Amino acid sequence: MVENISPGASAQNARVVLFDFDGTLSLIRSGWMKVMVPMMVEILLDLKTGESEADLQSVVENFVWRLTGKETIYQMIALAEAVEARGGKPLEPLAYKKMYLDLLWQKIASRVEALRKGDTDPEKYLVPGSRALLEELKERGLTMYLASGTDEIYMKEEARLLGITQYFDGGVYGALDDYKSFSKAILIQRILASADFQGNQFLGFGDGYVEIEEVKNVGGVAVGVASEEPACTEVDQWKRLRLIGVGADYIVPNFLCREELVSRLFPA
Repeated sequence: MVENISPGASAQNARVVLFDFDGTLSLIRSGWMKVMVPMMVEILLDLKTGESEADLQSVVENFVWRLTGKETIYQMIALAEAVEARGGKPLEPLAYKKMYLDLLWQKIASRVEALRKGDTDPEKYLVPGSRALLEELKERGLTMYLASGTDEIYMKEEARLLGITQYFDGGVYGALDDYKSFSKAILIQRILASADFQGNQFLGFGDGYVEIEEVKNVGGVAVGVASEEPACTEVDQWKRLRLIGVGADYIVPNFLCREELVSRLFPA
């Protein structure tokens, strides 16, 4: 179940671990792309440029994927730019973001409420094997950070509902209203600036372009989580190819392969 893209890639020297949240650990927002992409395609279709729905879907999927892992506002900025490039008058990116979040909430509200009421086992909305992996990395004494492009107020609550906040002694970070004040790249640079860690001591886990790229940029080892959601039993080939394209050293569909993955990351 573990695909080794970079033979010999080892996290033996790792002291800090950066986890993405949505799609890497949490499945609460599973299906978000099937909300965001159609919304954006519909907005672009309304401009009646003559482009086919399939062509616009390809355009949207490309920039949505490229920005996955960054704060949601960046995807909305890209939408506004796409509207303007086609002669339209775009709304403010924050307006598009509100439209998207309202649509997404219709999809996930019942999941969040069930977790709040204790009607659903949190394991249902965790990528399989997540908790055991977090336990093992914690036992190894690694400093762990959780970072997300989802608004911090929401992702902190969702991490709490899933019962995983306690693993992240480095902190839990999400998107802020002032979107230029936080990103995964900024977080990594802050960690490096603390002088406690070096780039080659980073281990990263993510299902998006951004976190894999940023960990690789500083010389760390990156595990790409290419889950075919929501079952997360098979590798999603679309995700796999894109994660490999930005430098993932390993590809996994979930963390049930924990023993094999850990043995490769931390060879005896």
